[in-house]
Amino acid sequence: MIRVRSALRDLVAGCGCLFRGLAWVMAHRRWWLFGLLPALISLLLHAAAIVWLLFNAVDVAAWLTPFADDWGWRDAFRRILAFLLVAGGVGLSVFTYTAVTLAIGEPFYEKLSEKVEEDLGGLPETADQPFWRTFFRSIRDSAVILGYMLMFTVPLFLLGFVPVIGQTVIPVIAALVEGFFLTAELTTVSMERRGILRKERFALLRGRMPAALGFGVPVFLASMLPLVNVILMPAIVAGATMLVRLHLAREPRSAGAIAA
Repeated sequence: MIRVRSALRDLVAGCGCLFRGLAWVMAHRRWWLFGLLPALISLLLHAAAIVWLLFNAVDVAAWLTPFADDWGWRDAFRRILAFLLVAGGVGLSVFTYTAVTLAIGEPFYEKLSEKVEEDLGGLPETADQPFWRTFFRSIRDSAVILGYMLMFTVPLFLLGFVPVIGQTVIPVIAALVEGFFLTAELTTVSMERRGILRKERFALLRGRMPAALGFGVPVFLASMLPLVNVILMPAIVAGATMLVRLHLAREPRSAGAIAA
């Protein structure tokens, strides 16, 4: 019973950090606009890729299936494959949007996260590392996390076509998996600031799974709504910083810190 209550508290705390992040950017609208730029650039890149795929999907399907040149139903087969390519591209864009946005906006979100930490009582007392080292390590970690995501999401995407479970059980599992990995991705900046590297981050998140899911699942669900993930991205980064500082990697805070 105690474990259930603790899990529920962590779940509520994780979800609450997302709303606290939203409240923070509403109170600091200049920082919201500052954090919006990388999200818009990422949106344009993804939109351009999807538009290109829409106009070239049939040609790509033909290039992928030279063995079907002599089939009598070749055109119908390739149109079906083209439709699946577009659907897969749209689905993939949902999963990669956050990773690409964070990679593009690394300097932006680092500054935004620092500002949140300062408002919560100050930056942690850790040794500063050269920007180039943390930047390239962050890119590498994002690629690793994206690889993990694809390892799970591709089979889940295919299982989504299975009758009954594909419309009930699989979407729930997908939301939980994506929510966890999104939290892992979004907390990278704050964890790195504390010297917590990727393996330690995953261990920490697994140990506080309800908090990780409480934050990540709503973020994943919001990302399914067009443009919502763009508008919310600065708030999501702010909320992820609060999640790390207040619940995942707590440290002593100054007297001027905002109460949790």
